[in-house]
This record gives sequence, C-alpha cells and structure tokens, in this order.
Amino acid sequence: MNTEESSKGFNLKEMIIIIIITSIITSMTTGLILYNQNKLTKNITYQDLSSDEALKEFLNVYASLVDEYYEDVDKNAMLESAIGAMLNYLGEDYSTYMNKEETDALAQKLLGEYEGIGIQLDQDNVIVGFIDGGSAEEVGLQKEDKIIAINGNALNIEDKNAISNYLKDANIGDKLTISVMRGEETLNFEVEVRKLIISAIDSRMLEDSIGYLKIYTFSNNLKEQVETALNSLEQAGMETLILDLRNNTGGYLAAAEQTASLFLEKGKIIYYLKEKEGVKEFKDETDEKKSYKLVLLQNEESASASEVLIASLKESYGAEIVGTTSFGKGRVQQTYSLEDGSMVKYTSAKWLTPNKICIDEIGINPDFYVEEDKIDLHHDVQLEKAIEVARG
Repeated sequence: MNTEESSKGFNLKEMIIIIIITSIITSMTTGLILYNQNKLTKNITYQDLSSDEALKEFLNVYASLVDEYYEDVDKNAMLESAIGAMLNYLGEDYSTYMNKEETDALAQKLLGEYEGIGIQLDQDNVIVGFIDGGSAEEVGLQKEDKIIAINGNALNIEDKNAISNYLKDANIGDKLTISVMRGEETLNFEVEVRKLIISAIDSRMLEDSIGYLKIYTFSNNLKEQVETALNSLEQAGMETLILDLRNNTGGYLAAAEQTASLFLEKGKIIYYLKEKEGVKEFKDETDEKKSYKLVLLQNEESASASEVLIASLKESYGAEIVGTTSFGKGRVQQTYSLEDGSMVKYTSAKWLTPNKICIDEIGINPDFYVEEDKIDLHHDVQLEKAIEVARG
C-alpha cells in the first residue's frame, strides 16, 4: 500500500479491528449501565438477591401464606411486620420502623419549615399561641379562640388532627376562612397560607458582653439561623458565647457539621465516620472561623448531632463544657423510605471525635460538672456556672 492510498482512510483489516473494539466498549458500557440500574445498595444488585437462598425461602413462606392461609391476608400489614422483625433482630434501639404519621412528623421537624397560618392549638382546637410570620395573628385571631369550621365546613370534634389535615391540602397563597367561637360570639377571619420557618434556636445578650445561643434541634436550615444569630450578637458587642445544647437530642448530622464549620479554622477535624469499609475524615473546608471564647452547656439529654458539635468544638476549637455527662449516642442512622410513606431507619456507621474517641454508650464528660437544680426550676445553676466560666 502506497502513501497516497493510506492517507485516504482505513483498510479492511483496520476497519474490522475498530468494529470489534467498538463492540467490546459498547457491551462493557451497556453492562455497566444495567448493573448500576439494578443496584439496590452500594454492593447488592437484584441479581445478587435472585441467588440468595435465604431470601428464596422467605418468599416461599410469603407465597404460601398469601395463597393458602385459610383466611384473607393483608399483604401490606404482613410485610410491615416482617420489616419490623428484621429490625428487631438487630437488637438495637436506633434501628427502627416508622409509620407514615411518625415519618411525616419527623420530616417536618427536621425540614425546619412548613406551610400553615401560624397557630398553636390544644387538643380541643383552641388557639394557645402564634408562630412568627403567620397570618392568623395579623388578621385578628386571638388566644382562647376555638376553631369550629374552615371554609364553612364544621370540624369533626372527634378528629384531633382535623385542622392540620385540612391545611396539608392547602398551598402557599391560598386564602381560608376560619370560623371561631370567642365567648358566645361566632367570628370569621380570612387567613393566608404561608411558608413558615420553625425556629431551631433562641439567642440573646447577657451581661458582661456574653452572648447566649440555644439550639433546640439540628434541622435542615439550622446553619442559616445560627449564622444570623451570631451576626446579631457580634454586632451587639459579644466577646464570649455560651452555646446551650441541653435537651437537644439531635437531628441531621450535616447540620452539626455545617454549624461546627462556622466556628472552626479551615482544615480542623469535625469528626470521623467509621463505616464497614473503613474510616472517613470530615474536616472544615470553609474560610469562616471564630476566635472568641466559647462555653458549651450540655446534659444527659444532649445526644447524637449535639454530641458531634460538642466534641468538635471541644477538641478542635478549645471550648469548655459545663453541665453533666452527655447521652452517649455515637451511631449514625441512614433512612430508607417505603412507597406507603413509612420509613426504615438503621445504623450505618459510628462516628468518632476529632481525637478519634468513640463516645457511644459513654458520653462526653464536662469540664465543670454541675447538676440541674430539680427543686428550684427557676434557678438555672448550670447557666450561672457557664456565665462564671465565660467571665473567667
């Protein structure tokens, strides 16, 4: 073959080789795509389950009961029991099954926002309080008003969730007519459904340029709320901060990580995650940091994400802790949502402090051990000690 012929294109042999290579690559790529589509978890596919003898035996029993049991079988209820039994087998309190109502309540709490009109009710649908940003108080609704109807539809007094269920079907911007009994008088108010932020924090300035910030739960929007509160306290002249995590049972691990990043210097360790495959390191990757003195308040109800934040600020920032020994939950849960709205929650890892300490079932010990005064509930001896440490 001369130079002129070779410059015009590929010969037959080269074309055949190209076709073969292309076919191999296509087959490999297609196989990889199909494999990934069939993956149920990181390491298990539907094909793996098809050869699992234990699962085949389970399915045989299931089929026999559905087809041959002498009465009709509620398949959903039976499978729900089977899922619960699998989780019970693990013998761990943190791996549980949650029904749809429990799942929805947890999701709303951790989301940090909801759609509503901004009222708090007792069991008799009587207004006992209002939520900032809601329209109910703006239009004239008052505490002690008893809601009796929405859009002219009388409430079922036996259904304690009637109002919340009704509001679930409303969209942001919708106008609703709320009918209430005020004394002997029936009044009507038009309210607007809005997106409302559930406050996860409380903050204020104390004496001697000491700021106070309490975190109630680690919700999805916690970092933004903490950031806003810190800016406000700093502008008010705060030089030392007391961060109160008492009775905070946790929430999203990511929220604890993001909150820690507001304080720590870039590159500092927040926590380690010990999974089946090994240990992963999680460190601050932000440029933001704080330098003022930090005092932490904790008690035996401070758990999970609270302990992640406490440990990171203690070991990577130098914060001091006042209170009692924390709960000791050093495990991380993963969730799996089922089609009916319920959820399975199971432990997928343990977390370690920046010093690689596992606090599970041990807890974090305070630098200054102070028990709550359970006789005089208005006398917060733990906070008083935290103020003393902040001054020192």
